[in-house]
Amino acid sequence: MTKTYQLKLGPLTRNLPLIKISPDVTIASFVLLGDAEMTHYAAKKLSKLVANVPFDYLITMESKGIPLTQALSWLTNHDRYIVLRKSVKDYMQHPISEPVNAITTSADQELVLDGADAELIKGKRIVIVDDVISTGGSVFAAKALVERAGGTVVSQLAILAEGDAAERDDIHYLGKLPLF
Repeated sequence: MTKTYQLKLGPLTRNLPLIKISPDVTIASFVLLGDAEMTHYAAKKLSKLVANVPFDYLITMESKGIPLTQALSWLTNHDRYIVLRKSVKDYMQHPISEPVNAITTSADQELVLDGADAELIKGKRIVIVDDVISTGGSVFAAKALVERAGGTVVSQLAILAEGDAAERDDIHYLGKLPLF
């Protein structure tokens, strides 16, 4: 039987499987994809955290943040949001990339911003959205891409802050997730 961690977020409860990702670290695996109820609940709560923050675009990282960002975009009356991809795609024009280290992926990764989206965010106010912030590697890489494109990050949101991320004062989140 798989050991689990019980996550309570507002009225919602999820039993997250404990997954050993290194000899010293075990995480409670929170997978937002496919969980429409959690996505909707979190988007409603996060929209309140940016209700008084003027911004032009939401940006998220492929892939678990996409449904959350779409719902958040709708709730905040923003017709468009931007997805940073994990690799260069054939359709991209003059993409820019940034290396990233994430706690859940052992291989080298990168985040890629399509050049057309880079032009779109130049001089704009950006909110970065993620499902879980742990080491902050993905958020740091996303922020670097936004700044290289000439945008300004005005807020960083996540459903959960994992481990030491819960002590950060530059992110806003709905709940804490321990590391084991």
